[in-house]
Amino acid sequence: MHIVIMGCGRVGSTLAHILEDKGHSVAIIDQSPEAFRRLRSGFRGRRITGFGFDREVIAEAGIERASAFVAVSSGDNSNIISARVARETFGVDNVVARIYDPRRAEVYQRLGIPTVATVRWTADQILRRLLPEGAEPLWRDPTGAVVLAELDSGHLWVGEKVGELEEHARTRVAFLSRMGEALVPERDTVIQDGDIVHIMAEADDLERVNAAVAARNGEDA
Repeated sequence: MHIVIMGCGRVGSTLAHILEDKGHSVAIIDQSPEAFRRLRSGFRGRRITGFGFDREVIAEAGIERASAFVAVSSGDNSNIISARVARETFGVDNVVARIYDPRRAEVYQRLGIPTVATVRWTADQILRRLLPEGAEPLWRDPTGAVVLAELDSGHLWVGEKVGELEEHARTRVAFLSRMGEALVPERDTVIQDGDIVHIMAEADDLERVNAAVAARNGEDA
């Protein structure tokens, strides 16, 4: 994947390094050339000086071939405008914006733009959305035996009932995140496009759940 990041602060530089280590190409934008000092000396990605909502700047960063765009500058307005330009002008579906004001975050979540906040937690949450790899633990009980995990259920589950997913994967759906709001589903609740499925399971069972979901997706494909 090619990923464009706006903002070379602590979160942006952390994401750039992690994504590059995972084998992805990265372009990072910041209005201050000094910000690029946070990048390690061996960073191979592109460094572009400018504003992420400037069409010429993000075009230079390779937005037209990007699989994802991340806006993690220090300004809420800059982040959300940049995310909208990436999605609406350049057609990038996978966008994430950091928003400091939780009230704004809720509004933009309802508009379909995922928003997150704080440094390492932000990096982890953005990676979870950029690089879905199945169920990722969000919480563990003190013994570590039981986890709350976010499940990448796959687009092929859209239109299916929660009960059908539970039966197929032999797991328990705790709640759905839908347009920025939490929903405790019934067994006949239909999974909609954009829903994030959260499950409760034993930690040792996550790999099996992932395999079950992948097998279902493989069959339907």
